[in-house]
Amino acid sequence: MLEQEGWYVIREMKDRGLSISEISRRLGISRTTVRRYLKSGMVPQYHRGPAGSSIEPFLPLMREMIDQHNLSAVRIHEELRKKGFRGSYSLVKMHSRPMRNDRKIIAVDRYETDPGKQSEVDFGEFGYIAEDGKRRRLYTFSMILGYSRMRYAEFTTDVSTRNVIRLHLNAFRFFRGYTDTILYDNMKQVVLERKIKASESRFNGEFMSFAEYYGIVVRLCHPYRAQTKGKIENTIKYLRYNFWAGRTFESLQDMNAQCHEWLQKVNSQVHGTTHGLNSDGNYLLHL
Repeated sequence: MLEQEGWYVIREMKDRGLSISEISRRLGISRTTVRRYLKSGMVPQYHRGPAGSSIEPFLPLMREMIDQHNLSAVRIHEELRKKGFRGSYSLVKMHSRPMRNDRKIIAVDRYETDPGKQSEVDFGEFGYIAEDGKRRRLYTFSMILGYSRMRYAEFTTDVSTRNVIRLHLNAFRFFRGYTDTILYDNMKQVVLERKIKASESRFNGEFMSFAEYYGIVVRLCHPYRAQTKGKIENTIKYLRYNFWAGRTFESLQDMNAQCHEWLQKVNSQVHGTTHGLNSDGNYLLHL
């Protein structure tokens, strides 16, 4: 159950523009819980039972999260809840403090890839749109090439597996090719049941048939390593504030037309990290 710091985390994520569904997915809690905390004007207080034994089975995992990734107590609490832990945030914080004080510092390099080797894909939520007289949730499909940082984005209200495959093909045509490997988070169109070991996960058969046909290796983000999906998360954030904010659209088609024009502009600019107009170019596999 979330306590004071978790309550603030939910409200901060909402202030950054994340939807209730996206907050629910990222924190591993129900949408009902997210709504309840957003509606609450007071920081929640809970009565705690006897502390200690409930966290003992999770201590090795906590040790790993701190030693390898230096996760905050809030993040550790979120991840442990996904594994079945039902204790309080305060209990996690109390046990994580001595672990953090004596943790082994591990250097983390920026996660980079060679030309044509890897791209990243994810969806972002952008509220609702009226379509065919109905109110539909609006998403953006986004792909970024890991080496050059060349971006593709397309808005849609259809996140079915078949349409996600179509969106991939649109991105491939835009890039004039595709990478050997594509990295995903926990998209249900790709992975139906995520396990700690990717090889033990249960994948979407329809999507895997598409990937195998094109010879694409599907990779899943490490569950605790933010560096492996930072490029695509930054891309969606950049799209939200550099393209979406302050614009008006007549329709979904107009939205994507404006987005395509924006992509042409930003993809021609010098990237702030790579400091060059690098291109995956001839290293991409071709349709």
